[in-house]
Amino acid sequence: MEVEFYKYQGTGNDFIILDNRNKSFPENNQELVAKLCNRNFGIGADGLILLELKEGFDFSMIYYNSDGFPSSMCGNGGRCLVAFAKRMGLIKDTALFTAVDGPHKASIIEDMVKLDMKPVSQILKKRNIYFLDTGSPHHVQFVKGLENMDVRRQGKKLRYGLYGASGANINFVSERDRDSFSVRTYERGVEDETLSCGTGVTATAIALYEDNQNIQIPVVLHTLGGILKVSFKKEQGVYKEVVLEGTATFVFKGIILV
Repeated sequence: MEVEFYKYQGTGNDFIILDNRNKSFPENNQELVAKLCNRNFGIGADGLILLELKEGFDFSMIYYNSDGFPSSMCGNGGRCLVAFAKRMGLIKDTALFTAVDGPHKASIIEDMVKLDMKPVSQILKKRNIYFLDTGSPHHVQFVKGLENMDVRRQGKKLRYGLYGASGANINFVSERDRDSFSVRTYERGVEDETLSCGTGVTATAIALYEDNQNIQIPVVLHTLGGILKVSFKKEQGVYKEVVLEGTATFVFKGIILV
């Protein structure tokens, strides 16, 4: 079988995107998805995204982690899918699509995509650690010496040891200066550090505001792959109008035999 694919990246978080409006891709083939995402034997990516049709929406987003299993919401993946939808002529400057965590609105100007994220109401705190769900579950931990951390080792330890088999994504954050922060993320399903995580920086921004409500909005977050911004409003204990902003870039397209 020949599979036409598109490769996109959002601040280094990279994805294989397939136009599956004709439902030709075998969605339940975990082995195939994992093979395509494999960086040695396939195309290589942090995840794979199917664009499909959905009544009442411009399109729907079906997301798989690089291990081949369906996953929770991916913020950078969602932004990349919006850029892909524009390339395919499905949208112009705005989009309304559905994902595993519900409907999302987005806007795009050139390669800059703003994506509306789900509201957040439940936030757990223990010492210097926050836990919250921004479409995916996230552990946010304030640390010093972030640049020298073994994020893969420490993240894996917490992902399994603290959160069990289902796990959580693990984010380590430190302050760069008064108005910006650095974040490094270990992603479950990838089982490694990625260059960026959209739901992770969203969770981090909210955790930072919980910790210090005097920080500037939008919160500027530096990942290994680039800069993301997160804005929101807090009303009656609920974070609303949560928006993730950053670049989403086409890398290349091709055909692979599977």
